[in-house]
This record gives sequence, structure tokens and C-alpha cells, in this order.
Amino acid sequence: MEHLVAPHGGALTELLVDEQRAADLRAASRDWVSWDLTPRQLCDVELLAVGGFSPLRGFLGSADHAAVLAGMRLADGSLWPIPVTLDVPEQVAERLEPGAVLALRDPEGVLLAAVSVQELYRPDREAEAQAVFGTTDTTHPGVAHLLGRSNPVYVGGRVEAVRTPEHYDFRTLRRTPAQTRAAFAELGWRRVVAFQTRNPMHRAHQELTLRAAAEAGANLLVHPVVGMTKPGDIDHYTRVRCYEALLRRYPRDTAMLSLLPLAMRMAGPREAVWHAIIRKNYGCSHLIVGRDHAGPGNGADGQPFYGPYDAQELLAAHADELGVAMVPFRMMVYLADEDRYVPDDEVPAGVTPTTISGTQLRARLAEGREIPTWFTFPEVAEELRRTHPPRAAQGFTVFFTGLSGSGKSTIANVLLVKLLERGGRSVTMLDGDVVRKHLSSELGFSKEHRDLNIRRIGFVASEITRAGGIAVCAPIAPYDGTRRAVREMVQPGGGFVLVHVDTPLEVCEQRDRKGLYAKARAGLIPEFTGISDPYEAPADAEIVLDTTALTPEEAAQEILLHLEREGYLTR
Repeated sequence: MEHLVAPHGGALTELLVDEQRAADLRAASRDWVSWDLTPRQLCDVELLAVGGFSPLRGFLGSADHAAVLAGMRLADGSLWPIPVTLDVPEQVAERLEPGAVLALRDPEGVLLAAVSVQELYRPDREAEAQAVFGTTDTTHPGVAHLLGRSNPVYVGGRVEAVRTPEHYDFRTLRRTPAQTRAAFAELGWRRVVAFQTRNPMHRAHQELTLRAAAEAGANLLVHPVVGMTKPGDIDHYTRVRCYEALLRRYPRDTAMLSLLPLAMRMAGPREAVWHAIIRKNYGCSHLIVGRDHAGPGNGADGQPFYGPYDAQELLAAHADELGVAMVPFRMMVYLADEDRYVPDDEVPAGVTPTTISGTQLRARLAEGREIPTWFTFPEVAEELRRTHPPRAAQGFTVFFTGLSGSGKSTIANVLLVKLLERGGRSVTMLDGDVVRKHLSSELGFSKEHRDLNIRRIGFVASEITRAGGIAVCAPIAPYDGTRRAVREMVQPGGGFVLVHVDTPLEVCEQRDRKGLYAKARAGLIPEFTGISDPYEAPADAEIVLDTTALTPEEAAQEILLHLEREGYLTR
């Protein structure tokens, strides 16, 4: 259905059907092909359902997809910079054809929506990455997801939403676009500036949002993303508690907090335009855009993916068409002698401002050091400390990688004993062979199965780490992408230390007690790492060891010293 809500935004295209139609769809869905939505797709379905992705009526077909890649517009000319697509594996696609209906379900099998399949197409995902992200470098999280974790077939078609995904957290803060517009109208807010964030907010953020709202003659919507953000970001539960604490510091009836269930792509300039369209749907008239808005940082070459002001420039070029004004984010810095924040371009000559970077903040949390009140309010600091205790109180994972025969398992066992000797935390060994016996006995040794085995190890390690324990993992883990995925699983819950046992291949062959290398060279073992299948040496290992000249105890001691230096262990 469509309706107009003035003066807050244009027409909303909401895809939720009425109760009778929902009941009909539930009954009919028993005979349809079903697809359990991925976390990203769950976010997309929710925003399609409530009108956050207006004017979209479903997932893009090939014509719209091509038009978005080529010129940031749908085939009908509407401005739309990011493809919103439904990717499925070949085994699902082969059961579909145009005219069929695909049931979209949550992980528990609850029907959320139905897609009337208009077409199935197989995009050039590298071309999509280049068009949307400006790169095919897989250190970009959006590219990594597109090329490494998305499925090969896209389903284009209209969506009928039966219900939105169920959320049990912060329910009163999860306003739909229509609800947000209605709240603005009830408060008499005609001009609203939105602040997009995926990080905790500190005093500098409060100052810049107060200034931005005042300069725009507007009220403020703090509109943080609580869907998928950049891997390694602070979890949304902690962030929302921080936002709630900070909101009490704003003047009464000037600011509102509402949550956005968006799966970010980290697409920089294109994403800034996308964010503006979404905020217009939520009833906002302005959007604050900062340096490197929605950028993921640096690529494999050490250079940033986007220029610092590319996002501001692209949004400014489309602001009139959108009807959303761009408010440039100015970096706020603290002048200690004057006890105030000012924009960095207004610092008096000869004065050195005081700052704390994100890296420095994380270090203070990890080391249990004080967070000064000039930087953040005490109640915000307390919330951060609750979730991020000092490293000495955190769980962590030591993840070994290296060729067969490199010495991984032996060093890992020595490390295990040394950690148990110290005490203080539970310690669990996840050896590759042992995991295969007890957790992955049905798997073979294809690349797909080896990846799945490592991901299972990573999942178990992440749960051990989250619970405050120590996981010691010793698989071969030959593929860089899989190791990075394990790091992403573990780090939100604690520490992750990658140990590359870089023993030369010829030494590993000499030590081969099982004769595996000889069998592999004779062609008796297919896809054997180092012989007939590649080993991708990590560039991101915290520790590199060559056991040619190190005893297992010496190697374990190097790891213990590293853990002490990083604060995970105390002497």
C-alpha cells in the first residue's frame, strides 16, 4: 500500500499485507519452495516490508540491477545507488522458474514474505563489486561478502511481506518509517537532521550533533544501525545502552533515538546517497555526513578505499533531487585550557587540541585504564567497561595454522599444559584431527568440506572465548579467507591470536611419520595441502614461528610472552 505523510518525506511503499492475505499466503506456502534468509537478507526484507527501501517493491531484477550498477538508478530512472538483491544457491534456483512463488523464512522456519519470481539471473559479481564498491579487493568487507559469502543466483521479483522479523530487544526504539514520521508530526518537528552511526557516541559526537541541528534549525534523530555493520564493530546491545545514556544529556524534547535494522555494505559514497534515501523515508530533512562516511578503512595496499570527502561530494550533487540536505560533519576536538569542543578548523593558532582516537580508546578499555570525562560521559564509559573488561579478564583464542608436520599440534599441546599450569581460566584444545573425529566425522577433504571444518572450529572457539575461556586451535587452515572468517567470529567476544607455524615444506616432509607427503606426491592423496593444493600463507599473523630452529617449549614460550605483552596473561 502507498500513502503520503506530509511534510515528512514522500510516498512510502510498504509491502506488509493485511491479515487475510497473510493467512492465505501462510496456507499456500506449504507447497512452495522455501529459503531460510541469511542475516543480511533478514535486514533487507524488514526494510522492504516497512517502506524503509521505498520505492522498491521487491528484489531487483536484471534490468534494475544493471541500471543501478551503471548509473545509480533503477530502470525507471529513480535514484537508487545500492543493489538490493536476493541471492540463492544453485540447488534452490533449479527448483524455481518465472511465475513460481518462493517462501522466505526466518531461521526458525517462520514465513516472513513471499516473492513472486519474475526472473532468475546470474550476475557478474566481480563487475558488481567494481561498480558498487570501486574495488574487487576482498579486504573490503562488502566485497568479501559479495565475492566470498553470497550465492550465485539472484531472484528478482515482487515481495509480499507477511510479518517483519521478530525482535525482543529495545522494542520501543524500533520505529518503522510511518511510526517515526507520526512521532515527528506529534512533536511538531518539521525539520529533522539524522545522525547515522555504527559506533558508540562520545562528547565530541554530542557536540557536533547539537551544532548540526542548531545550524539546520532542526531537531535531531539519532538513528544508529543495528543490523549488520563492519566486522569487529561493538555489538549493538552495548551501543544502544550507550546511546540511551547519552540521550539524557541533550536538552529536553530536542533529540530522539530510533534504531535502523539496516545491513550496511560499507560502500562509501554510494552508501551515503542510500542512507539519505532511507532517512527521507523515515521522515528526515537533513543527514549528517562525515569524513569517509560508510567507508571500511584501508585496503590491502594500505590506502583508503575512498577519499575523505567523496561521500559528501556525491550526496551534495544529488541533494536537490533527493530533497535531503547534506550537513557536513566537522571533526570536533577538545581544547583542554578552555574546557570546550570546537571544530578542528577553528582551533586557535599555537594551540594543540587534545584527542583520543578509537584505537587509543580500545587500548584504555583493554588495559583497564581511566577514560577521561572530557572525552565521554561517565555513564557511557561504564557501559563500555561492562562489555569490554580488561584483557586479563577476557577469553581468547590462539589459532595455529601451518603445513602438516610443521609442529602445530606439538606446540599447541605444550601451550595447553603451560596455560593449565597457570590456571585462572578454562582451556580447551581444538585439534584438527580430534575435531574431525568428534565434530566433523561426516566431512571429506574437498575444499568446501575443509572450509566447513575450520568454520566449525571457529564457531566453537568463539563460544569458548565469549564465555571467558581459552581456546587453542591447531588445524592446517590453509585458506586465508576462512581464517579471516574465523577471526571475525571470535573477536567480538574476546582476543584472537593467529600463530603461523612457518616451517619449510622440505622440513615438514622429512618429519612425515605417516608417509602422507609421499602418498600425495605419488598421487594417492588428492588435494593435499602444500603438494597438490595451495597453502595461503597469512599476512595478518600476530606470531610467526619456524620450528626448524625452535623447540616446541621455546615456541610455546614465545606465544606466552606475546599474550603477556598484550595483557591477556599476567605474570
